[in-house]
Amino acid sequence: MTVLEDSLLLPKHVAVIMDGNNRFAKKKQMEKGDGHREGKNVLDPIVEHCKRVGVQALTVFAFSSENWNRPQYEVDLLMKLLEETIHEQLPRMEKFNIALRFIGDRSRLSDHLIDLMQYAEQKTSAFDSMTLTIAISYGGMWDMAHAARTIAEDVIAGKIQTNQINVDLFDKYVSLNDLPAVDLLIRTGGDYRLSNFLLWQAAYAELYFTETLWPEFTVDELDHAFRVFSGRERRFGKTTEQIQQAKIEN
Repeated sequence: MTVLEDSLLLPKHVAVIMDGNNRFAKKKQMEKGDGHREGKNVLDPIVEHCKRVGVQALTVFAFSSENWNRPQYEVDLLMKLLEETIHEQLPRMEKFNIALRFIGDRSRLSDHLIDLMQYAEQKTSAFDSMTLTIAISYGGMWDMAHAARTIAEDVIAGKIQTNQINVDLFDKYVSLNDLPAVDLLIRTGGDYRLSNFLLWQAAYAELYFTETLWPEFTVDELDHAFRVFSGRERRFGKTTEQIQQAKIEN
């Protein structure tokens, strides 16, 4: 394992699109579904390393809104693996003092899985060394539409006025609104798109794409992504000169 330099500027919030499980299984001539099982095991060292280096939040894309369109056997397997993941992560969350949370549309999930998710969230809610969020039945467009509907309901209820609606208020209604915005978004598997993941929260995220399939993604490559992130100039609409002057003044 590589050692990160003390001078590196690390992201506060890392998001990961864990792509390439099925292609990994085909590459290794494994049975259907085995790629997802292998991918599940990769998460643990990534979570531990993020916590070790001081990342405040890690959000992973486990099952998208569009994944419901996959073959039923694969959907059933993914739901089973999600349940297994929650059971396995609970003692790990307690060991490492990590809060476990979930985002997404729960209306299509089983009552059993919903109850398990709520139990895990309640059980780990006081842990504060890092937040691990698993996105299940999640889509960025769903997230923003849900926020807009909730705002409309609050306007009708008289809780807010339409002239109060702005970026800052909308931000309070989307998922993960109490966490830092996504600084670094990693996608494994070789595709160069966001696939409807955290569209609002990652508006200014640095993007890191890799050909590495998720079951082959390592802590060393995560460190490489951190180094790439640290070398990027994040201007947020300002000029390079303004950024350099701010560094001098600070």
